Amino acid sequence: MHIVQVVNDSNEVVAAIVNGDELELLAQPLYTIALHAANQERKLDAVLSEFRTDATLSYDKAISDGRLRAPITHPEPANLLLTGTGLTHLGSAAPRSQMHEGENVEAKTAQPTDTQRMFDLGVAGGKPAADEVGAQPEWFYKGTGHTLRAPFAEITMPDFALDGGEEAELAGIYIVNDQGRIFRVGYSLANEFSDHVTEKQNYLYLAHSKLRDCSIGPEIFVGELPEEIKGNVSLHRGGEQLWHRPFMSGEKHMCHSVSNLEYHHFKYATFCQPNQLHVHFFGAAVLSFGDDIALEDGDEMRIECDITTRPLSNVLKRVSASKPVIESL
Repeated sequence: MHIVQVVNDSNEVVAAIVNGDELELLAQPLYTIALHAANQERKLDAVLSEFRTDATLSYDKAISDGRLRAPITHPEPANLLLTGTGLTHLGSAAPRSQMHEGENVEAKTAQPTDTQRMFDLGVAGGKPAADEVGAQPEWFYKGTGHTLRAPFAEITMPDFALDGGEEAELAGIYIVNDQGRIFRVGYSLANEFSDHVTEKQNYLYLAHSKLRDCSIGPEIFVGELPEEIKGNVSLHRGGEQLWHRPFMSGEKHMCHSVSNLEYHHFKYATFCQPNQLHVHFFGAAVLSFGDDIALEDGDEMRIECDITTRPLSNVLKRVSASKPVIESL
Protein backbone atom coordinates (compact mmCIF):
# COMPACT_ATOMS: atom_id res chain seq x y z
CA MET A 1 0.00 0.00 0.00
CA HIS A 2 1.17 3.52 -0.84
CA ILE A 3 0.07 6.66 1.00
CA VAL A 4 0.62 10.31 0.06
CA GLN A 5 -0.53 13.62 1.48
CA VAL A 6 -2.36 16.25 -0.55
CA VAL A 7 -4.21 19.51 -0.08
CA ASN A 8 -7.92 18.81 -0.45
CA ASP A 9 -10.61 21.15 -1.81
CA SER A 10 -11.05 22.66 1.67
CA ASN A 11 -7.35 23.63 1.70
CA GLU A 12 -6.57 20.99 4.35
CA VAL A 13 -3.61 18.61 4.23
CA VAL A 14 -4.95 15.05 4.33
CA ALA A 15 -3.61 11.57 3.62
CA ALA A 16 -4.63 9.70 0.50
CA ILE A 17 -4.33 6.09 -0.63
CA VAL A 18 -2.74 5.57 -4.05
CA ASN A 19 -4.97 3.53 -6.34
CA GLY A 20 -3.25 3.56 -9.73
CA ASP A 21 -3.65 7.04 -11.22
CA GLU A 22 -6.22 8.02 -8.62
CA LEU A 23 -5.84 9.18 -5.02
CA GLU A 24 -8.52 8.17 -2.52
CA LEU A 25 -8.60 10.99 0.00
CA LEU A 26 -8.86 10.33 3.73
CA ALA A 27 -10.32 12.63 6.37
CA GLN A 28 -7.15 13.39 8.35
CA PRO A 29 -3.39 13.85 7.92
CA LEU A 30 -1.31 10.69 8.10
CA TYR A 31 0.24 11.70 11.44
CA THR A 32 -3.21 11.79 13.06
CA ILE A 33 -4.18 8.43 11.56
CA ALA A 34 -0.87 6.76 12.43
CA LEU A 35 -0.94 8.03 16.03
CA HIS A 36 -4.50 6.75 16.37
CA ALA A 37 -3.38 3.30 15.18
CA ALA A 38 -0.28 3.32 17.40
CA ASN A 39 -2.25 4.29 20.51
CA GLN A 40 -4.69 1.46 19.85
CA GLU A 41 -1.84 -0.94 18.96
CA ARG A 42 -3.53 -1.73 15.64
CA LYS A 43 -2.07 -2.04 12.15
CA LEU A 44 -2.28 1.10 10.03
CA ASP A 45 -4.21 -0.58 7.22
CA ALA A 46 -6.76 -1.82 9.78
CA VAL A 47 -7.78 1.69 10.86
CA LEU A 48 -7.88 3.39 7.46
CA SER A 49 -11.54 2.46 6.95
CA GLU A 50 -12.41 4.78 9.84
CA PHE A 51 -11.00 7.76 7.90
CA ARG A 52 -12.22 7.07 4.35
CA THR A 53 -14.18 9.66 2.39
CA ASP A 54 -15.84 9.68 -1.03
CA ALA A 55 -13.40 12.26 -2.38
CA THR A 56 -10.85 11.34 -5.04
CA LEU A 57 -8.19 13.26 -6.96
CA SER A 58 -6.15 12.55 -10.05
CA TYR A 59 -2.55 11.79 -9.07
CA ASP A 60 -1.25 13.70 -12.10
CA LYS A 61 -3.43 16.70 -11.27
CA ALA A 62 -2.24 16.70 -7.66
CA ILE A 63 1.32 16.94 -8.98
CA SER A 64 0.64 19.53 -11.69
CA ASP A 65 -1.42 21.73 -9.34
CA GLY A 66 1.24 21.62 -6.61
CA ARG A 67 -1.11 19.92 -4.14
CA LEU A 68 1.26 17.16 -3.03
CA ARG A 69 2.90 17.57 0.36
CA ALA A 70 5.48 15.47 2.19
CA PRO A 71 3.82 12.08 2.78
CA ILE A 72 3.86 12.66 6.53
CA THR A 73 4.24 15.84 8.57
CA HIS A 74 3.89 16.82 12.23
CA PRO A 75 1.51 19.56 13.45
CA GLU A 76 4.50 20.87 15.42
CA PRO A 77 7.41 20.68 12.91
CA ALA A 78 10.06 20.81 15.66
CA ASN A 79 8.80 17.38 16.81
CA LEU A 80 9.58 15.82 13.44
CA LEU A 81 13.23 14.78 13.71
CA LEU A 82 15.36 14.21 10.62
CA THR A 83 18.34 11.94 11.26
CA GLY A 84 20.34 9.43 9.31
CA THR A 85 23.17 7.02 8.97
CA GLY A 86 25.82 6.34 6.36
CA LEU A 87 28.34 3.75 5.21
CA THR A 88 25.50 1.24 5.34
CA HIS A 89 25.58 -0.03 1.76
CA LEU A 90 28.11 -2.33 0.16
CA GLY A 91 30.29 -0.15 -2.05
CA SER A 92 29.42 3.06 -0.23
CA ALA A 93 32.78 3.38 1.50
CA ALA A 94 34.92 3.94 -1.60
CA PRO A 95 33.68 7.44 -2.59
CA ARG A 96 33.48 8.61 1.02
CA SER A 97 36.92 7.23 1.88
CA GLN A 98 38.41 8.89 -1.22
CA MET A 99 36.74 12.15 -0.23
CA HIS A 100 38.36 12.05 3.20
CA GLU A 101 41.85 10.96 2.18
CA GLY A 102 42.90 14.46 1.21
CA GLU A 103 45.90 15.22 -0.93
CA ASN A 104 48.63 13.66 1.22
CA VAL A 105 49.89 10.68 -0.78
CA GLU A 106 51.79 9.25 2.20
CA ALA A 107 48.64 9.34 4.31
CA LYS A 108 46.75 7.50 1.59
CA THR A 109 49.10 4.55 1.73
CA ALA A 110 49.80 4.51 5.47
CA GLN A 111 46.52 3.15 6.82
CA PRO A 112 42.78 2.99 6.11
CA THR A 113 40.78 6.14 6.69
CA ASP A 114 38.36 6.45 9.60
CA THR A 115 35.62 6.13 6.98
CA GLN A 116 36.95 2.76 5.79
CA ARG A 117 37.34 1.51 9.34
CA MET A 118 33.75 2.48 10.16
CA PHE A 119 32.54 0.69 7.06
CA ASP A 120 34.55 -2.43 7.97
CA LEU A 121 32.91 -2.49 11.40
CA GLY A 122 29.54 -2.64 9.69
CA VAL A 123 30.60 -5.42 7.34
CA ALA A 124 31.88 -7.45 10.30
CA GLY A 125 29.02 -6.83 12.72
CA GLY A 126 26.17 -4.88 11.15
CA LYS A 127 23.80 -7.82 10.83
CA PRO A 128 23.68 -9.40 14.30
CA ALA A 129 21.58 -12.36 15.40
CA ALA A 130 18.14 -11.48 16.72
CA ASP A 131 19.24 -11.63 20.37
CA GLU A 132 22.48 -9.68 19.88
CA VAL A 133 23.47 -6.03 19.42
CA GLY A 134 25.33 -5.27 16.22
CA ALA A 135 28.04 -2.78 15.32
CA GLN A 136 27.14 0.85 15.87
CA PRO A 137 26.77 2.70 12.55
CA GLU A 138 27.61 6.25 11.64
CA TRP A 139 24.83 8.62 12.77
CA PHE A 140 23.98 12.25 12.04
CA TYR A 141 21.36 14.87 12.79
CA LYS A 142 19.83 16.61 9.79
CA GLY A 143 17.16 18.90 11.20
CA THR A 144 13.45 19.08 11.91
CA GLY A 145 10.24 19.27 9.94
CA HIS A 146 11.06 22.90 9.18
CA THR A 147 13.55 21.76 6.48
CA LEU A 148 11.51 18.87 5.03
CA ARG A 149 10.45 19.84 1.51
CA ALA A 150 7.51 18.44 -0.42
CA PRO A 151 7.95 16.24 -3.50
CA PHE A 152 8.16 18.30 -6.70
CA ALA A 153 9.00 21.40 -4.62
CA GLU A 154 12.25 23.36 -4.53
CA ILE A 155 15.14 22.29 -2.33
CA THR A 156 16.98 25.42 -1.28
CA MET A 157 20.74 25.85 -1.05
CA PRO A 158 21.86 28.75 1.17
CA ASP A 159 24.51 31.06 -0.22
CA PHE A 160 26.99 30.11 2.52
CA ALA A 161 26.94 26.50 1.25
CA LEU A 162 29.89 25.38 -0.86
CA ASP A 163 27.91 22.74 -2.71
CA GLY A 164 24.56 21.00 -2.88
CA GLY A 165 24.18 17.44 -4.06
CA GLU A 166 21.55 14.74 -4.12
CA GLU A 167 21.70 11.60 -2.00
CA ALA A 168 19.25 8.99 -3.27
CA GLU A 169 18.24 6.57 -0.54
CA LEU A 170 15.47 5.06 1.52
CA ALA A 171 14.20 6.37 4.84
CA GLY A 172 12.26 4.73 7.62
CA ILE A 173 9.27 6.62 9.04
CA TYR A 174 8.49 6.14 12.75
CA ILE A 175 5.96 7.46 15.25
CA VAL A 176 6.08 7.31 19.06
CA ASN A 177 2.70 6.76 20.70
CA ASP A 178 1.35 8.33 23.89
CA GLN A 179 3.05 5.66 26.02
CA GLY A 180 6.48 6.05 24.39
CA ARG A 181 6.22 2.91 22.22
CA ILE A 182 7.83 3.15 18.78
CA PHE A 183 6.01 2.09 15.62
CA ARG A 184 7.30 1.99 12.06
CA VAL A 185 4.79 3.66 9.73
CA GLY A 186 6.60 2.54 6.59
CA TYR A 187 9.39 3.44 4.21
CA SER A 188 9.89 6.28 1.75
CA LEU A 189 12.14 7.22 -1.11
CA ALA A 190 14.35 10.11 -0.03
CA ASN A 191 16.71 12.81 -1.23
CA GLU A 192 19.03 13.42 1.71
CA PHE A 193 20.50 16.55 0.10
CA SER A 194 23.96 17.47 1.48
CA ASP A 195 26.98 19.76 1.01
CA HIS A 196 29.76 17.41 -0.09
CA VAL A 197 32.38 20.11 -0.70
CA THR A 198 32.10 21.20 2.92
CA GLU A 199 32.39 17.58 4.04
CA LYS A 200 35.45 17.05 1.84
CA GLN A 201 37.31 19.92 3.53
CA ASN A 202 37.41 17.88 6.73
CA TYR A 203 35.29 14.91 7.71
CA LEU A 204 34.61 16.62 11.04
CA TYR A 205 32.53 19.06 8.97
CA LEU A 206 30.09 16.23 8.20
CA ALA A 207 27.70 17.58 10.85
CA HIS A 208 27.64 20.99 9.14
CA SER A 209 27.23 19.47 5.67
CA LYS A 210 24.05 17.64 6.67
CA LEU A 211 22.13 20.70 7.92
CA ARG A 212 20.37 21.27 4.62
CA ASP A 213 16.91 20.81 3.14
CA CYS A 214 15.76 17.33 2.20
CA SER A 215 12.73 15.66 0.67
CA ILE A 216 10.91 12.35 0.98
CA GLY A 217 8.11 10.72 -0.98
CA PRO A 218 6.02 11.23 -2.83
CA GLU A 219 4.71 8.05 -1.19
CA ILE A 220 5.16 6.07 2.00
CA PHE A 221 5.31 2.36 1.30
CA VAL A 222 3.41 0.48 4.03
CA GLY A 223 4.56 -3.12 4.34
CA GLU A 224 7.66 -5.26 4.66
CA LEU A 225 10.74 -3.89 2.94
CA PRO A 226 11.85 -6.15 0.08
CA GLU A 227 15.28 -7.75 0.37
CA GLU A 228 16.34 -5.96 -2.82
CA ILE A 229 15.24 -2.59 -4.17
CA LYS A 230 16.29 -1.29 -7.56
CA GLY A 231 16.27 2.38 -8.39
CA ASN A 232 17.59 5.14 -10.60
CA VAL A 233 18.78 8.64 -9.82
CA SER A 234 19.21 11.29 -12.51
CA LEU A 235 19.99 14.98 -12.82
CA HIS A 236 18.43 17.21 -15.46
CA ARG A 237 19.49 20.65 -16.67
CA GLY A 238 17.53 22.70 -19.18
CA GLY A 239 15.31 19.73 -19.98
CA GLU A 240 18.26 17.46 -20.81
CA GLN A 241 19.61 14.60 -18.73
CA LEU A 242 22.94 15.62 -17.21
CA TRP A 243 23.83 12.50 -15.22
CA HIS A 244 22.32 9.14 -14.39
CA ARG A 245 23.16 6.16 -12.22
CA PRO A 246 21.26 3.07 -11.07
CA PHE A 247 21.31 2.29 -7.37
CA MET A 248 20.50 -0.72 -5.23
CA SER A 249 19.15 -0.84 -1.70
CA GLY A 250 17.47 -3.27 0.66
CA GLU A 251 19.33 -5.55 3.05
CA LYS A 252 20.75 -7.62 0.18
CA HIS A 253 22.94 -4.63 -0.64
CA MET A 254 23.55 -3.38 2.90
CA CYS A 255 26.18 -4.22 5.49
CA HIS A 256 23.76 -3.30 8.29
CA SER A 257 20.32 -4.73 8.88
CA VAL A 258 17.48 -2.25 9.15
CA SER A 259 16.77 -3.53 12.66
CA ASN A 260 20.35 -2.74 13.67
CA LEU A 261 20.05 0.82 12.33
CA GLU A 262 16.76 1.21 14.18
CA TYR A 263 18.19 -0.10 17.45
CA HIS A 264 21.14 2.29 17.41
CA HIS A 265 18.82 5.25 16.84
CA PHE A 266 16.05 4.45 19.29
CA LYS A 267 18.33 3.20 22.06
CA TYR A 268 18.53 6.86 23.08
CA ALA A 269 15.67 7.90 25.36
CA THR A 270 15.55 11.35 23.79
CA PHE A 271 14.20 9.72 20.60
CA CYS A 272 11.45 7.83 22.43
CA GLN A 273 9.39 10.78 23.61
CA PRO A 274 5.61 10.50 23.17
CA ASN A 275 4.17 11.86 19.90
CA GLN A 276 7.52 12.36 18.18
CA LEU A 277 7.79 11.65 14.47
CA HIS A 278 11.09 10.39 13.01
CA VAL A 279 12.46 10.25 9.48
CA HIS A 280 15.65 8.18 9.58
CA PHE A 281 17.72 8.06 6.38
CA PHE A 282 19.37 4.70 5.63
CA GLY A 283 22.34 5.91 3.55
CA ALA A 284 23.26 6.35 -0.11
CA ALA A 285 25.41 4.16 -2.33
CA VAL A 286 25.95 6.51 -5.31
CA LEU A 287 26.57 10.25 -5.54
CA SER A 288 26.86 12.54 -8.54
CA PHE A 289 29.53 14.40 -6.55
CA GLY A 290 31.73 11.32 -6.93
CA ASP A 291 31.54 11.84 -10.71
CA ASP A 292 32.57 15.52 -10.40
CA ILE A 293 29.07 16.86 -11.04
CA ALA A 294 28.29 20.28 -9.57
CA LEU A 295 24.60 21.12 -9.40
CA GLU A 296 23.42 24.54 -10.53
CA ASP A 297 20.38 26.66 -9.78
CA GLY A 298 17.35 25.18 -11.53
CA ASP A 299 18.72 21.64 -11.90
CA GLU A 300 16.22 18.86 -11.27
CA MET A 301 17.06 15.89 -9.06
CA ARG A 302 14.90 12.86 -9.89
CA ILE A 303 14.87 9.59 -7.92
CA GLU A 304 12.74 6.52 -8.59
CA CYS A 305 12.62 2.94 -7.38
CA ASP A 306 10.51 -0.18 -7.62
CA ILE A 307 8.63 0.21 -4.32
CA THR A 308 7.06 3.54 -5.35
CA THR A 309 4.71 4.33 -8.23
CA ARG A 310 6.00 7.86 -8.93
CA PRO A 311 9.46 9.47 -8.78
CA LEU A 312 10.68 11.89 -6.15
CA SER A 313 11.60 15.08 -7.98
CA ASN A 314 12.98 18.35 -6.63
CA VAL A 315 14.57 21.41 -8.21
CA LEU A 316 17.60 23.13 -6.69
CA LYS A 317 17.10 26.78 -5.73
CA ARG A 318 19.95 28.97 -4.48
CA VAL A 319 18.82 31.44 -1.82
CA SER A 320 20.35 34.21 0.24
CA ALA A 321 20.76 33.43 3.92
CA SER A 322 20.38 36.32 6.34
CA LYS A 323 23.08 36.75 8.94
CA PRO A 324 21.73 35.86 12.39
CA VAL A 325 21.61 38.70 14.88
CA ILE A 326 22.25 37.62 18.47
CA GLU A 327 20.91 39.93 21.15
CA SER A 328 21.52 39.92 24.89
CA LEU A 329 18.56 39.66 27.22
